[in-house]
Amino acid sequence: MFRRWAHRAWAVGLVAAMLIAGSGLAAARDAGSDKAAHDYLALGDSVPFGFNPLVDPRDPRNFVGYPENAAGQLELGLTNASCPGETSGGFISMTGTDNSCRPYRAAFPLHVSYQGTQLDFALSFLRSHPRTKLVSLTLGANDLFVCQKTTADQCTSPVELAATLATYERNLTTILTAIRSVYHGRLVAVTYYSTNYRDLTVTGSAAALNAVTAKVTARFGGEVADGFTAFARAAAASGGDSCAAGLLIKKPDGTCDIHPSATGAQLLARALTAVAVRHRSDGDRSAA
Repeated sequence: MFRRWAHRAWAVGLVAAMLIAGSGLAAARDAGSDKAAHDYLALGDSVPFGFNPLVDPRDPRNFVGYPENAAGQLELGLTNASCPGETSGGFISMTGTDNSCRPYRAAFPLHVSYQGTQLDFALSFLRSHPRTKLVSLTLGANDLFVCQKTTADQCTSPVELAATLATYERNLTTILTAIRSVYHGRLVAVTYYSTNYRDLTVTGSAAALNAVTAKVTARFGGEVADGFTAFARAAAASGGDSCAAGLLIKKPDGTCDIHPSATGAQLLARALTAVAVRHRSDGDRSAA
């Protein structure tokens, strides 16, 4: 889902959001205030955040992603710590490479409020919520977007793509090592989709990123919710075009934003739920 729809769409969405914002709202309440009500932690970027460039960003309740849908289906209390524009480096360090997560956080509230990195918040949350039953993660697309913005050929070189994926693999290993040091329950990575399955460059980049995610997640006893295949099947009747299939946010000019529509978010949630519910009869203490 990468290449041409990447940073241009995000930059337009962020600028539009800032124009809407004005003075902004107060930060969302700290999720750690009610330990009993939070047993699903969602992590990642704009996809789990539910980013939509057409809504008012001053109220995070306007953003509904696949975690909100999955939490309802699984009857779990959700804490969604994701941040639009988050890269794997920014997830780890406040000085790491960023693709607009930090500017967004400075301007608008996230679903939950925290001061440090997303990883810092995740570790603190998991320590203080030992009964957490599910952690989901969608991350890595913004690593490729940064590569596209900073290389002359927009990261189409095999060498540049391989280097970006290698950095992502190292960062994801660091992230999951830290998470597994405090959490041993159900861990699910939700993979990315393609905006157009007929475009082999776009689809190939998404598939390559997803392969790294699956490999690293498996090392840490996690599983994959296959968002890539879920979108591909739903888009097949529209010639592989996720926009035409209604899976992406439709803009007023008739084109689509890169982010999932309500239908697309529900599709990703079903992929996540299908993985999660398999454990319910296993006797796993982390099962919902």
